[in-house]
Amino acid sequence: MENTFIIDDDQRAILETVARFVKDEVTPRAALLDANVDPEQCFSWDLVEKAHEVGIRTMTLAEKWGGLAVDSLTTAMVVEELAKGDMGVSVVMAQTFKIAQLMQKALNAEQQARILPGFAKDPRGLLAIGMSEPGNGSDKHTSHPVPFRTSADKTPGGWIINGMKHFISNGNRASHYLVMVQTDKARTMADGATVFLLERDHPGFTIGRVHDKMGERLANNAELVFQDCFVPDEDVVGKVDQGSNVFAEFSPQSNAYAGATILGVAVALHRKAIEWARLRVQGGKPLIEHDGIRAQLAEMRMLIDASRSYVHRACWLAEHREQGWDKTLGALPKAMASQAAWKIATWCMEIHGGHGYMKEFGVEKLVRDAAAFLHSDGVNRTLFLKAANSMFGPLPNFNR
Repeated sequence: MENTFIIDDDQRAILETVARFVKDEVTPRAALLDANVDPEQCFSWDLVEKAHEVGIRTMTLAEKWGGLAVDSLTTAMVVEELAKGDMGVSVVMAQTFKIAQLMQKALNAEQQARILPGFAKDPRGLLAIGMSEPGNGSDKHTSHPVPFRTSADKTPGGWIINGMKHFISNGNRASHYLVMVQTDKARTMADGATVFLLERDHPGFTIGRVHDKMGERLANNAELVFQDCFVPDEDVVGKVDQGSNVFAEFSPQSNAYAGATILGVAVALHRKAIEWARLRVQGGKPLIEHDGIRAQLAEMRMLIDASRSYVHRACWLAEHREQGWDKTLGALPKAMASQAAWKIATWCMEIHGGHGYMKEFGVEKLVRDAAAFLHSDGVNRTLFLKAANSMFGPLPNFNR
């Protein structure tokens, strides 16, 4: 049912390794970590290090950097498998997977040689992208795009950055960051921002608040603060003022990975619904023998399978663009999967009745997790607008 696109033994072996990691390491401790009051304590370095030991953390790196050169389709399957155990763990790894892929394409040879070997060897090496800011983040796709508030001024030999990012996945944990900064203040975030490469503890770059989230708690999101932060010219990624092109060109499958993440939560919810329907007796017979419940469980299956096919299609076409890639695939699969997961979450809780509202049954945690990706990796309504703009062209920019 769940991995209809398995194509070879190597791919199967990777997924079996991930499934064992989830069973042995993630599932036994996910609920306890999630329950910590301090959001920083929900994160586990031990899980990251164990993922490193079995080759998961670095799997999207090329073999020359010590990885497995795993393709995007297989990566999406791995992301889903991780999320069946815990969504936060999946997010920690998915961010690292996709940014590692991006770095191998977008960084120049000198940057790759300087960064990738150390990242590959560091059992705590994680990656983050600094894009969202207080007050803006989705404006890029509207008819009134604005500049990023985090901006850089040119100075001899480099740039001086000031500003703040927030909601950044792995923000307080990453070893390396790609940060979008406004370098042409007369333009917008869509056409006047530049990507900068930063390492942790770079002078002038500090970590702010760690956000206290409703769900997805095993992944930390945090603020990135820049105070007269000097970044040399050699840490510009791609061309100045063309940061948006870096992500569009080199990470088209990013949103599909988000779809795979929330899909794993949907699968976990579906499993719980089936288990409970078999166990719970109502009206003299198990719930699963009631026509309405049976039909609902089948509809959940349909939503999961359809969403998975959409995610897998996007990931495969991201690496075979000549076969029919279009830009809607960079937005719609995640929106579909997250809406399906939210519907499945509410149905699962209803099937459990009052038990679904109690923490000891585990549904409550999954419902909180399912809510996250209605917003994360792009608010769904904005993703629909992004897709519409790629279909029909953007609306006029009235700011100019």
